[in-house]
Amino acid sequence: MNNLSPLHLRAVQTLSAAFRHISGTLASSVVQNDANALLYAFKSFAAAMLAYYIALSIGLERPSWAIITVYIVSQTSVGASLSRSLYRLAGTLIGAGATVLIVPTFVNMPIFCSVMLTGWITFCLYLSLLERTPRAYAFVLAGYTASLIGFPAVFDPGAIFHTAVTRVLEIMIGIFCAGVIHRYVLPRRLSGLFNSTLSQTLRAARKLLADSLAGAPDEAADSLRLAQSLQFLQGINHHIPYDFALSVPVRHARKALHDRLARLLIVSGELRDRLLMLEAMPSEVKTLLDEVQQWLALTDDHARKLASEALVKRSEQVTAWLDSRALTFDEALLANFARHVTEAIVLLQHCDRFTDAIYHAKPASMPAQETRVKGYVFHRDNLTAARTALGAFAIILSGCLIWIYSAWPDGGTAVSILGVCCTLFGSFDTPAPHIVKYIVGSFWGVLLSLLYSFAVLPGVNDFAVLVAVLAPAYLLAGSLQARPPTTFMAMGITLTLPILCELGAHYSGDIAVAINTAIALFAATGFAVVGMSVLQTVQADTAIRRLLNLCQRDIRRSVQGAFRLDETHWTNLMIDRTALLLPRLQQSQHASEQTLQHMLHTVRIGLCAIRLRRCCRQVGRETAKEINAILSLLIPRANTRALRPRIASLIEFHIGTGHAPSRHLVDRLLDLYCALGEPKRGQADGE
Repeated sequence: MNNLSPLHLRAVQTLSAAFRHISGTLASSVVQNDANALLYAFKSFAAAMLAYYIALSIGLERPSWAIITVYIVSQTSVGASLSRSLYRLAGTLIGAGATVLIVPTFVNMPIFCSVMLTGWITFCLYLSLLERTPRAYAFVLAGYTASLIGFPAVFDPGAIFHTAVTRVLEIMIGIFCAGVIHRYVLPRRLSGLFNSTLSQTLRAARKLLADSLAGAPDEAADSLRLAQSLQFLQGINHHIPYDFALSVPVRHARKALHDRLARLLIVSGELRDRLLMLEAMPSEVKTLLDEVQQWLALTDDHARKLASEALVKRSEQVTAWLDSRALTFDEALLANFARHVTEAIVLLQHCDRFTDAIYHAKPASMPAQETRVKGYVFHRDNLTAARTALGAFAIILSGCLIWIYSAWPDGGTAVSILGVCCTLFGSFDTPAPHIVKYIVGSFWGVLLSLLYSFAVLPGVNDFAVLVAVLAPAYLLAGSLQARPPTTFMAMGITLTLPILCELGAHYSGDIAVAINTAIALFAATGFAVVGMSVLQTVQADTAIRRLLNLCQRDIRRSVQGAFRLDETHWTNLMIDRTALLLPRLQQSQHASEQTLQHMLHTVRIGLCAIRLRRCCRQVGRETAKEINAILSLLIPRANTRALRPRIASLIEFHIGTGHAPSRHLVDRLLDLYCALGEPKRGQADGE
C-alpha cells in the first residue's frame, strides 16, 4: 500500500473537516445511536466497492455505474433489496432494448428521436403510477435507463449498442454484489418486521372493536390508522417472498387476514352506529357484550383462542333468539346488531387462526364456504397518471428543444438527468420539495467530488487506499440514505460522487469536464423543480376531492347496475383509498374528522348498494321496484330526510314474515338505514 504525500494528507484532513461540517448542518446528529442505519451504510459501501473492483477487473469502461447501482437498489432489509434488484434488472434490460431500437432508427431526425425517447419515458412513468406495488420500480427503471443511455447518444448513435451492453453489464454487477452482501452479511429479515407490525395491528383491531362495543365516541382517526397499518403490511408483504423466511402457502393466509381486518374495520363502524340508535337492550345482550369485552381484553393468545369457540356459539344463540322475536323496527335493529357482534367475533377468530399460520409458516385452514381471497386491492387512477405523464412529456421535450436549438455540448447529459427526475419523483403529489432535497445533496456531492478529484485521488494508486479515502463520504451518505427524511439528499451525494470523480481504471480528473457536468446537473434539476411545480404538482385538496368523487362514482355505477363488484373487492379498494387520505389531510384545509367520516360512510353505502342490488333477484317484483327506487335516491347524493323514512317503511313491511329472503332483505335495509346517518338517541327522523 502506497503512502499519501503530505499534500494529500492535508487534503484528507480538509475532507474530514468538510464531513464534520456536513454532519453538523445536514445530518445533525442522525448518525448517532442508530445501529441499523450504520449497518446499512457499511454493507452498502462493501457491496459498492466489491462491484467496483469486479467492474475494474473485467475492464468495463464506466465501472462507476456499478457503484451507483448498488446505492440505488440497496434497501435496509434482505427481501426489499433482492426484489428491488430484480425489478431494476428487468427494467434496465427493457429500457436498454427500447433505446437500442429508437435511437438508430431515428438517427437522422434528432427532434423526432427526442420525441420518441420522451414518449417511451413518459409511457413507462404512466405504467409505474398505475402499478402501485414495488413492481412499479421495473417501469421506472425502463424509463430511467432510456433517459440515461438514449439522450447522450442522440448525436452519437453509432456507439448506442456498445453503450447499452456495457451499461447493462455494469448494472448487473452492482445488482449481484448488493444482493450477495445484503443477503449473507448480517441480513435483516423482513419477516420480523412483518410479524411485529401484524401483532400491533391485531391489538389495534381488538381495541377498535372494544371501543365500538363500549359506545366510545366515534374516532375516525383510529379507523384510518388501522387502514394505514393494512397498507403498510401490504408494502412489506410484497417483499416477503424474497426474504426466504416464510413459505409460499402463507401468502394465502396473509391475503385472507387482510380481508378479515378490512371487513372488521367496517363492522366496527356498524356496531358503533347501532349502539347510538338502540333505546333499550335486553339483559342477554348486555351479558354477551360483557363477555366479548372480557374476551377482547385477554392478553394470552391460547386462552383467547379457546374462549372464542364458546363465545361464537353463545353469540349465535343470542342472535337466533333475538331474530325469532323481531316483530318491530327496534327489535329487528337489535337482532341486526347481535348479528354484527357475531360477525366481529368470527372475524377476529379467523384473524387469530391466520396469524398462527403466518407465525409458524404453515398452510392456513380456510372456512368451508370460502373458495378464494382477495387480499389488498390498490386504487388506480388512469386520469391522474395520464396527467402526470403528459406533464413529464412537456417538461422533458422542452428540455430537448432547448438543448438541440442551443447546441449545448452538455445538453444531452442535462436532459438525461431531467428525464431521471421526472421518473423518480413523478409519483409524488408535490415532487418539488423532494427534488430540492436531492439538489442539496448534489451540491455537497459536487463539493466532495471536486475535493476528491483534484486533491485526494491524484495521489492514490492502490485500490485499498482508494477504499479507505472513499469510506468516510460513503459511510456518512449511506447512513443518511437509510433514514427516510434524508434519503433523497443522500442519493444526491452517492450518485454524484462516482460520476464527477470519474472513478475508472485510471485517474482522469478534468476540471472543465467536472464543472460542465455539475452545471448540467444543477440546470436539469432546477428546470425539473420549476417544470414539475407547474405541470405535475397536485394540491392536497384536489387529491382528496378526486378520491371522494371516485367513491361516489363507483356507488353511482353500482346503483345503476353498470358493473357488479365483489363485496370484498369493494371493501379492500375503499380501505386503500381511505389510507391514501391521511398524508393529504395533513396538508389540507379539509376538516380531517368530517372527511374521514364521510369516506367511511361512503364505503358502507357502497356495500349496501351492492348487496341490495343482489337482493332484487330474490324478492317479488313490487319489492324489487321499491328497492330500485330507494337506490336511485342515492344518486347523486342521498337525501336522508326523504330516504330514511322510506327505508324504515319497507323494513316494517317485511318484518315478521318468516320468509328467509325477507329477513335477509331487512338486514340489508337496516345496514343502509344506519349508513345514511343516525340520529342521536331520542331524535326523530328528519329533525
